[in-house]
Formats: sequence, C-alpha cells, structure tokens
Amino acid sequence: MLEIAHLRKEYDGIPVFTDLSLRINKQEVVVVLGPSGCGKSTLLRCMNGLEPVQSGLILLDGVVLNTGKTDWRFIRQKIGMVFQSYELFPHMTVLDNILLGPLKVQKRKRKEAEEAARILLERVGLYEKRTAFPRQLSGGQKQRAAIIRALVMEPEIMLFDEITAALDPEMVREVLDVMLGLAKSGMTMVIVTHEMQFAKAVADRIVFMDSGEIVEDSPPDDFFAKPKTERGCRFLNIFQF
Repeated sequence: MLEIAHLRKEYDGIPVFTDLSLRINKQEVVVVLGPSGCGKSTLLRCMNGLEPVQSGLILLDGVVLNTGKTDWRFIRQKIGMVFQSYELFPHMTVLDNILLGPLKVQKRKRKEAEEAARILLERVGLYEKRTAFPRQLSGGQKQRAAIIRALVMEPEIMLFDEITAALDPEMVREVLDVMLGLAKSGMTMVIVTHEMQFAKAVADRIVFMDSGEIVEDSPPDDFFAKPKTERGCRFLNIFQF
C-alpha cells in the first residue's frame, strides 16, 4: 500500500538515511522502534511529504508521490498523521477543529461531516466534549480529538508520531485504547512509540531502527522474545524486556 524505496534524506549535507526501504501492506500495523535521533519521526514526515528527500521513491498504491508535481494537500487526505503536540486551534471548539478539514478542504456537506464526526467522537468517548475548547480538555482528551480530526478525513493509512510522549502517565492508557481499537478495525497504521507493551500488543510487525537504518524487521513475538541483533538486545534491555 505504501512503499519507501532506497530513500536518502539529508539535513545540511548530513545524512539521516542513505538507502532506506520499507513496505507497508494494507490493514497492517507497523510499529517503528529505536533510540532517540535514529530517524523514526523523520521517516514518518517523509512519508507524508512534510520533509523533502534527496533521492529514492515514495509510493502509495504503486503511484510515485515524490515527483515534484504531487499535490501533497490531496495526498495528506489519504495519509493522515497525528503528532506528539495536539495542534488544535485554541479559539475553536472540539467539533469545529474536527470539521475544519472536511468542510474547507474536502468541501463535504456540513450535515454529512457532522454525522461522521459524531460517530467518531462517540467511539472515543468525547461526544459530550464537542462544544468544549482545547483549554478545557485534559491532555488525553486533546490527543483523542486530534486523532478524530485526522480520521474524519477518511484516510487510507494513518501515521502516529509519539502521540503519548507529552501525556501524563494516567492519560496514556485512554489514548492507547483508541489506537488498539483502530488496529482491530483494520486501519493501516505506522506508529512511532516508546510504549513497549503497547507496541507488542498492537503490532503486526516491529521495525527497529538505529542510526538511520532498519536493523530488524520482525513479528513482535520474535523481536521481543529474541532480537536478531546485539543492538536490538541492548535496546530492549533498557525497557527490561
């Protein structure tokens, strides 16, 4: 469904990736693990056209995206992304934040968009907060609202970048429960996280990165029970796996 082929990405001449390839299949949940600074978040941003690449290909359903002519505003409706920071507009209610994309970008009818938003908000337990402003929400509620804002655009694939990193520990569970529900519904997802137990529970594949390279690509049971590399072992030892 989504393919990265021989990707090279640099910042000011310093390489992040030199030859990175990865394939994401439909309805697959791929969790990307690795130490800070190894390129996990940059990989997601390249997939979504937020970072230019120096060479290599990014393909969605077999169509090359990084041609210089791609309308990434349209592609981002298919490849949704949720960030560590919620990025909700503070002067707008939860519902207005969620409806902004469907109404302004997709030009959908308000009644249809509101019904889609209602279903999603009820699904994550936020419907009663639809008229609240972001300042009136907890961190977990804000992140759930950000997830719904992306889902209401009806993407084909979702990218999640450390979405629990800024949350208090007691709020992490409510966000991860939403993610587990999405996985069970068949949503194609690429997730960057440091939540090891969650990664083990939700992933179809674990992609372990280090220094801009994919070091391991394994089913979660294999990776967490017996990593193939010494680097993978050292990484898991930090989390007492």
